[in-house]
Amino acid sequence: MPSRDYYSILGVAKDADEDTIKKAYRKQALKWHPDRNPDQKELAEKKFKELAEAYEVLSDKNKRTVYDQFGEDGLKGSAGGGPGGPGGFPGGFPGGFPGGFPGGSFTFTSTNGAGGPGGFRPFTPSNADDIFRQFFGGASPFAGMGMDMDMDDDGPRMGGMPGGMPGGMPSGFFNMAGGMPGINGGMPGSRPAAGSVQRPLPVALEDLYTGVEKRLKVTRKLIDGSTGRHVPTEKILTINVKPGWKAGTKIKFAGEGDEVPGGGHQDIEFVLEEKPHPVFKRDGDNLRATVTVSLVEAVTGFTRSLRHLDGCNVEIRGGANNRPAQPGSEIVLSGQGMPISKLPGKRGDLIVTVQVSLPTTVTEAQKAALRNAFGN
Repeated sequence: MPSRDYYSILGVAKDADEDTIKKAYRKQALKWHPDRNPDQKELAEKKFKELAEAYEVLSDKNKRTVYDQFGEDGLKGSAGGGPGGPGGFPGGFPGGFPGGFPGGSFTFTSTNGAGGPGGFRPFTPSNADDIFRQFFGGASPFAGMGMDMDMDDDGPRMGGMPGGMPGGMPSGFFNMAGGMPGINGGMPGSRPAAGSVQRPLPVALEDLYTGVEKRLKVTRKLIDGSTGRHVPTEKILTINVKPGWKAGTKIKFAGEGDEVPGGGHQDIEFVLEEKPHPVFKRDGDNLRATVTVSLVEAVTGFTRSLRHLDGCNVEIRGGANNRPAQPGSEIVLSGQGMPISKLPGKRGDLIVTVQVSLPTTVTEAQKAALRNAFGN
């Protein structure tokens, strides 16, 4: 099998720096991930593995140095040489690396011992999926390594794998200096960061007003100890939404997500979102609503009944006491707003804006009556 050109596989120049190599792998790995290419899975798996291998070598300065001089065959300890230089390691490296590469996964000695000619320990590619997970800090950009949401009991359900990478790259990039933690020459004894999965939790404004219990059915993947494969399992998570919680509130379930290679489980973090309401709009701890009245009502007075978020009716009065309701004026009902979660028993205000609807036509007699009534 001819020696492969890792630079061409990633689509970078031979003098590409570390950042360029990272970006190239990120772009190509996302493009060719088998889960995103179900119609050409065999080709995608092949390219995905090649990309991982190329990245593992070129992102490690020690492996890259060997590859640049001796090619893929030399890197893997076989005879024949490659794009970087002459073949094999008969008797060790020309010019020598007498002490080996500090911090790397290669060892050189002056005698021919186990592990290859000249004491060289051949490179063996790591699992492509492990490389991918390590790169993204243990969490897949595909919505958290296979977790998706449907609705169950008006709450989310996880399972599946949507595409896309909302929110950009997750945190948790590894240190490139000594290879990837836990993968062929990385930091000894280290484990990959399990990361976390973040999901929206849409909640109706009525439920944020009264409080509600949400039961969420989660499908997560655990690793079978005998086969090493991910096995889907289901679990019910319960969230007690407190009255007055605001959009952006985060509810974290530690270790309830997918199990990652090398140990550990992802965290699941739900981020509360407020569903739109047809009548009320939240404004901090206050609620806002609008009532529309006629010109006559604005001048002579009006009464409106609003059905509140808890189902009770609230009476709105305006234009009384010979004080006409001005267009855009506000009627404030103290203590009728949202509960204040940090101050039990306290609520914000309900602020009602008055909108005056003018008639579309006016007769001459009506005009005259208005002039007489208001002295103009």
